[in-house]
Amino acid sequence: MIIFPAIDIKDGKCVRLIKGDFDKVTSYKETPKDQATKFFQNGFNNIHIVDLDGALQGKLVNSNMIKEIIKISKSSLKIQIGGGIRELEDITKWIDAGVDRVIMGTAAVENLDLLKTVCKKFNNKIAVSLDVKDGLIALSGWKKISNIPALEFLKKIENFGVSRIIYTDIDKDGTKNGPNIKDTIALSQKIKIPFVVSGGISSIDDIKEIKSLNDSNIEGVIVGKSIYDGDIQIKELAKEL
Repeated sequence: MIIFPAIDIKDGKCVRLIKGDFDKVTSYKETPKDQATKFFQNGFNNIHIVDLDGALQGKLVNSNMIKEIIKISKSSLKIQIGGGIRELEDITKWIDAGVDRVIMGTAAVENLDLLKTVCKKFNNKIAVSLDVKDGLIALSGWKKISNIPALEFLKKIENFGVSRIIYTDIDKDGTKNGPNIKDTIALSQKIKIPFVVSGGISSIDDIKEIKSLNDSNIEGVIVGKSIYDGDIQIKELAKEL
């Protein structure tokens, strides 16, 4: 199972939100590049990065900062990047820059033709982020709750060639109350695409529980706020790699 430490970028800083609320932002002292370096030096080769400014504005905002992170170790550091990626040109730029996976969110839901096209063009390089509240997909940096059920959408894209689904339960995200493992597992078992669990990780025990699900369709887990707040020590988490 892959463990993805997370870096969410807003106004040039590492931040975490609570339940996707941009009015409930906690900023941290480490710069995104310094934080990525710390993760890499502790043995994490997969890092999850979200440009929150980009997600809100619907365009790339923190590109230069993220490119600096990519340079840390281009040969072994695997970055998946999301936030404000809405056009084929944006996706092409990130693939050319050396990211491992490009994450589509709002654009994937609103433009199925684009999703199908890029999955075919960039084999095994496209991930889809589904941010879900009460079973419905949220869009535009979680500001808009659609009327689209997550399962209905997943069935539509199941054969497109999407490499992974990053599934976030918004009501859990940033709360450190534990992930919604039960519902995530139930949904993942109905779909062939591998899932990555995101939202609510509170302790090493949560990681161990997810790792124990050997018969599930769970490929990995994203860990954010618990690292930044010190509830999970990086060196302790690295032992679970």
